[in-house]
Amino acid sequence: MTGRSQTEDLARLFAPYESLAATLLGRWDGSIAEGDGSHDRSHLMRVWQLVRRIARGEPAADMEVLVVATLFHDCVAVEKNSPQRAMASRLSADVARRLLDGIGWQPARIEAVAHAIEAHSFSAGIAPRSTEAAILRDADRLDALGALGIARVFYIAGRLGTQLYDPDDPMAERRPLDDRRFALDHFETKLFLLSAGLVTPTGQEIGRQRTALMRAFVEDFGEEIAMPEDLALAD
Repeated sequence: MTGRSQTEDLARLFAPYESLAATLLGRWDGSIAEGDGSHDRSHLMRVWQLVRRIARGEPAADMEVLVVATLFHDCVAVEKNSPQRAMASRLSADVARRLLDGIGWQPARIEAVAHAIEAHSFSAGIAPRSTEAAILRDADRLDALGALGIARVFYIAGRLGTQLYDPDDPMAERRPLDDRRFALDHFETKLFLLSAGLVTPTGQEIGRQRTALMRAFVEDFGEEIAMPEDLALAD
């Protein structure tokens, strides 16, 4: 993101911590929330709102740590089909370390931000060791669930050139799941598993609701694409 007005607009999303956000954005020479529509400005807005909602049930949470971790959790973009995908959160954490060191944050708080960023990633497989890390990870994963999660699955499928589903075996009854080829497979390979990994009470409640919505969608999807019985017999 470039330009003072765009930086200020992004910083204002993080009220009442917009001054801290603006300071750090002013020192960062990379892009934030550009290019990938599943990790754009609206994603930051949704994750921050979820972070705030979850944090209301976690009174010990350090909100300044969460502001910085949320703002920079995806600042180094690595495409989902890249072999370097698991490194994205670590690279983003390194950016946050440098920026926070530049404004004089204490090492322990810098590492609190860095850990929250590193642990938010599903691909990295890092367990959250702090309240802030648990909150950010839950918030980010919740954005991959529910109606938004459904939209993101098919948006990303379009970006990567993935088929919607296997026309010969849509529900993978006779083949291994493969979400690198078929978007529909991604629900079983990852999304239906996310709610089990949510750790905050608020996150778990939201996750159950959003996962139920997705399961209903997949059932409806399967009914709509089912081959009529007479054609199946003819085949």
